[in-house]
Amino acid sequence: MRVDQGLAGHPDRVRWNARYQGGFSASFAVHPLVRRALSMPLVAGPVLDLASGPSGNALFAARTGRAVLAVDASDVALELLACEAARRELGALVSLVQADLGVWRPEADAYALVLCTSYWDKRLFGPAARAVRPGGRLAWEAYTVAALGSKAGFVRAWCLGAGEPGSLLPPGWRVLSQTDSADGFKRRLLAQKLDG
Repeated sequence: MRVDQGLAGHPDRVRWNARYQGGFSASFAVHPLVRRALSMPLVAGPVLDLASGPSGNALFAARTGRAVLAVDASDVALELLACEAARRELGALVSLVQADLGVWRPEADAYALVLCTSYWDKRLFGPAARAVRPGGRLAWEAYTVAALGSKAGFVRAWCLGAGEPGSLLPPGWRVLSQTDSADGFKRRLLAQKLDG
């Protein structure tokens, strides 16, 4: 994979590449929220996996026959995903974009499902919601402020505030569920964009 030169020294790329290099073994597990989002009838269209990492979610969506766009700052993570997609004969359905999610934005009304797990940037949430087609879904999990003391180097900007992310949805959305993990460190949202 050709590295985006604008990201060569980006701290997210450096940090995540360091994690995924060497002895890292990707599980390619499917997140329960994504499994649920794809278990219900869904409008036609592709899936967008934000901050994908070496994503089992992208592979699961592709296995249902949907085209998937996986976006991440880490070229190492995307290469792991590309190799696994090829191994499973899903490479034609999985497209990869190396990008800084602090500035990259998806096309509006383009995706049947937009998903993001274990990542939060409030500036990305609105554009991600706008990227969902009418009748489509948004599946998001991120850390809450309760997680601040549990991880070294964790900062407030990476954490959801009270009621978020559901409270940030614009009009024209229905929250299907928003729940916290048992320890309160993470919150999961599944929401549907209403038709018209």
